[in-house]
Amino acid sequence: MSLLRQSRSYLVIGVLQWLLDWAVMVALSHAGLPVRHANVVGRVCGALMGYWANGKFTFAGEGTTLGRTQLRRFVLMWIGTTIVSTWAIGQVDDLFGLKWAWLAKPLVELAMATVGFTLSRHWVYRR
Repeated sequence: MSLLRQSRSYLVIGVLQWLLDWAVMVALSHAGLPVRHANVVGRVCGALMGYWANGKFTFAGEGTTLGRTQLRRFVLMWIGTTIVSTWAIGQVDDLFGLKWAWLAKPLVELAMATVGFTLSRHWVYRR
């Protein structure tokens, strides 16, 4: 599979994941849930969709699969990126307020997506 094809697919699925993640975070924090909690719930929603879609489409191939091992790897990666994302968004919220946290989320998640693509391609979905 070419890096270009995987990158495009990861980008499309990532945008859909991010839209779901961001919408859930904004809706829940607007409703009064603390931004850190809302961020985790949003990331869970995006992750549920992304694990399956990226495994089936983006990284599908002879040397890859969706199974327990891959799910464990994905969960480890997801926990790490969620900790970093939640800390960063929380810091922005503490320093500048909720609306800035909403605006910062896309930049934070772009950084997490770069890490996620690399780990997914070379580790998460490998047999």
